Amino acid sequence: MSTKKRCVVVGYGGMGGWHVRHILAAGVIDLAGVYDIKAERLELARENGIYAYPSFEAVLADQTVDFITIATPNEWHKPLAIAALEAGKHVICEKPVTLSTEELDEIIAVANRTGRLFTAHQNRRWDPDYQMVRIAYKSGKLGRVTNIESRYQGSRGIPGDWRGKKEHGGGMIFDWGIHLIDQMLGIVEDLAIKRVYCHCDHITNDEVDDGFKLDLYWEGGLITRIEVGTTNFISLPRFYIAGVDGTGIVADWKDTCRLVLCRSWEDRDATPVVTAAGFTKTMAPRDEKTTYEEIIERPVVDVHNFYRNFADAIDGKATQIVTHAQLRRSMRIMEAAFASDAIGAPVDFADSPTCDRVI
Repeated sequence: MSTKKRCVVVGYGGMGGWHVRHILAAGVIDLAGVYDIKAERLELARENGIYAYPSFEAVLADQTVDFITIATPNEWHKPLAIAALEAGKHVICEKPVTLSTEELDEIIAVANRTGRLFTAHQNRRWDPDYQMVRIAYKSGKLGRVTNIESRYQGSRGIPGDWRGKKEHGGGMIFDWGIHLIDQMLGIVEDLAIKRVYCHCDHITNDEVDDGFKLDLYWEGGLITRIEVGTTNFISLPRFYIAGVDGTGIVADWKDTCRLVLCRSWEDRDATPVVTAAGFTKTMAPRDEKTTYEEIIERPVVDVHNFYRNFADAIDGKATQIVTHAQLRRSMRIMEAAFASDAIGAPVDFADSPTCDRVI
């Protein structure tokens, strides 16, 4: 008899299908089946050889199911998670987990009371572009880091589904912002955030943000920019990180991380260069005498480790990777972003960098 944990995916849409594929590929989870409120998706599951539960109640009643993964529109996360926890199931929930810290705390309270595991699916912790910038930041080669920029930009607007509706928890802060916030907290683990400043775009959608620019002001002077755009036909670099002794760039999510590092600040003589309106010494480029380059290669990563970790955490063999404290910190940052956008000014942020380390 199999000793693998058994999972049901609730919501068999785009992300639900992603979860099904990766559960099957992880090798440590048995897929018990799926459930969706749409009959056509249940039929699709059957066509794909996957058991389709007739109701959510049937999922909860199945004593062979160890946990469920919730991949529904955002407004359903809280009631489904609480019902599953009350039924004795462990729960993985798609990001952004909930629509407020208050809702998240309600779920955490039920998880603590029932002794069941609850976490969120933060698969982009395994993105190579993020991992490379994390390595660059922690290497110390850039000196004191003053600026980090993380962005995703596209040109297709918000998908024509629930993500464009406020009632469903749509918008880019909840969709992409939560990933990039989580990654930034994984890069800068040693500092506290002091202020949050955000401007939301409403270029193609008046109901929810179809893009945003979020600035986090950290103790010690570091400023980080998190930006998402859906009307950008030319994209800015995926990551840009600048320090006193060097600069790093990941031009696109498919690229390596290129570092340009300073050999010496003592050689201050620069040959002026001629620009359109005259010559400049300040902006004269450096040469190989004072700088050198390094490449951080794309690391080998395995996103299936998320499910492997969760299975081990159920058995008490590991601590779950995405913790409640991390979920609360990210949610509070998103709430501060919305508050800042509403008043058009920065808002103070009470923070602790020791809440939990991100992998």
